[in-house]
Amino acid sequence: MKSSISAKALNAVETPLLALIVAQGSMPSLDATLERAVASGDYKGKKDETLLVYGGGKAQRILLVGVGKGADITRSAVRRAVAIAAKRARGLGTKSFALAVTPEARGGLGAAELAQVAIEGVAQGRWQFLELKKQPEDPKPDLESVELVVEGSDKDEAEAGRRIGDAIAAGYVYTRNLQMQPGNIATPSHLGDLARKLGQAHGFTVTVLDKAQIKKEGMGALLAVAQGSAEEPRFIVLEYEGGTGAPVVLIGKGVTFDSGGISIKPAANMEDMKFDKSGATAVLGTFEVIGRLKPKVNVVGLIPATENLPSGTAVKPGDVVKSHYGKTIEIINTDAEGRLILCDALSYARRFKPAAVIDAATLTGAVVIALGHHAIGMLGNDEALPAEVRDAGERAGERCWPLPLWDEYRDLLKSDVADVKNSGGRAAGTIAGAWFLREFVDGFPWVHLDIAGTAYLESEGASHAKGPTAIGVRMFTEFLLKRAGA
Repeated sequence: MKSSISAKALNAVETPLLALIVAQGSMPSLDATLERAVASGDYKGKKDETLLVYGGGKAQRILLVGVGKGADITRSAVRRAVAIAAKRARGLGTKSFALAVTPEARGGLGAAELAQVAIEGVAQGRWQFLELKKQPEDPKPDLESVELVVEGSDKDEAEAGRRIGDAIAAGYVYTRNLQMQPGNIATPSHLGDLARKLGQAHGFTVTVLDKAQIKKEGMGALLAVAQGSAEEPRFIVLEYEGGTGAPVVLIGKGVTFDSGGISIKPAANMEDMKFDKSGATAVLGTFEVIGRLKPKVNVVGLIPATENLPSGTAVKPGDVVKSHYGKTIEIINTDAEGRLILCDALSYARRFKPAAVIDAATLTGAVVIALGHHAIGMLGNDEALPAEVRDAGERAGERCWPLPLWDEYRDLLKSDVADVKNSGGRAAGTIAGAWFLREFVDGFPWVHLDIAGTAYLESEGASHAKGPTAIGVRMFTEFLLKRAGA
């Protein structure tokens, strides 16, 4: 998608569609047809409320999108309203549209912030996945470009925000498209190939360990999960050197399809388990953003990638495996596999002497019970880092909610035969999963993000399509840009 910034009067914008983001109780005086529709009382500018009119000016259509009351306007509110506008534009079959946020609808956002979240919102609203479908004989045009109309004094600052928004949009779309790829396409080796392509495109150092190299490295937990599948695992390392000092390490769970293994999942909705790679796709998408923005910070991405399938060679409940860290693990439930591959990644991260480590994983169904589909479960071993991550999530519109890691929860993971077991039962499932990971965190600040409730959505909403959300890309980017001083 192409984006541009222009500074002109709204009645001078020539476009198939002019989308205006408006605050409740404040309407622009722009077009007679629009003014009559508003005067009728049919439109008030409430959150998510829309009104489409066909005007007589240079804009063929005018779309009003309500962002709500002025006091409630945030970055997330503007992003959502723009996403609604882009989604409607896509539905109308227009290739391009112009977008403006009225002064009352800015909510105090500066021009750079406004442009950034507007471009992010367009990417969110215009997204659709048609790659694997037969193309119709008369396809509807794709939404290809957006012109963001701003005040003349805001143009330079808005251009800086547009650049950031463009990069985040590219990573966001990259991630959503990869999330949607089924398990027979997005295999562990495919993720490795994509990482190499990212490295070639942006100048990263990329290392992809195959099964033999993983075995030599001593990643017994990752190998245990992979041993039931004909597809070999991969361990992917991306290294970006943009600054000085210790790197930030991002770890993403890369289970490309999760059947549950011997502890097999119910058949209903098992096809959604292609989304169990969502942590990995978020890391790859973030590196797409990094490659475009080149922030002044060092970043390492780690992706343990595997399938989790049942077979005669699959790991069994009761088996004991040795992790990369050296601790032994009793396998209680083979469907608690994400923590097994992540623990080897957390151990591997020690060699980078990281300033901070953040992992993202669709780890537990329990987090959905606790927080629904509106917040990421967040746990960690440090006081300052979770606050920093949570702040980044607020800016990104990817909210996190902290859960405790009190010492008492460690008892859930005591094993009679090994150093630790991989499941503590149903009680406090999200906390037990994080406590297991904490057993392998040594010498660095760490935050775990359980994105099982937010990685994909089972229904369509006003501002988004059904399916993947690319959760983590915007938050990781906000975190890294803040660390880089951008």
